[in-house]
Amino acid sequence: MLNLPFVWKHRVTYSDCTAGNHVYYGRFLDILEAARGEMFRAGGTTFLELQENDTVFPVVECRLKYKGPAHYDEVLDVAVWLTAAHGVRLEFRYRITGARGAAILEGETLHACTTVAGKLKRVPQAITALLTRETGST
Repeated sequence: MLNLPFVWKHRVTYSDCTAGNHVYYGRFLDILEAARGEMFRAGGTTFLELQENDTVFPVVECRLKYKGPAHYDEVLDVAVWLTAAHGVRLEFRYRITGARGAAILEGETLHACTTVAGKLKRVPQAITALLTRETGST
């Protein structure tokens, strides 16, 4: 799917960092989830609203490529875009760049579409439409 990335800004917090003053590798998954959630919100819905309508998107696979460090108080641009939506699957790609445009991380997540109880279901057409229209940036 070709759609423009949604870009969300994240200021690195002290709790994101190790004693070495760089973002702990596992915290990047939290940052990606926050950006993905903001992408849905910019499109007109939230994860909670989807859950209340018996639709959730658990991560079933992720790949992250670390390109460089991010440090406390640095403002990151977190780009996220939908690359596939078919059947019961959604795939997202991510690119995080630092304050001076330095590459920090590239990644992908694969999600299943399920009910709250965990039963697989097709990705609703409304969700595909929401995620492929231009949602802008924050």
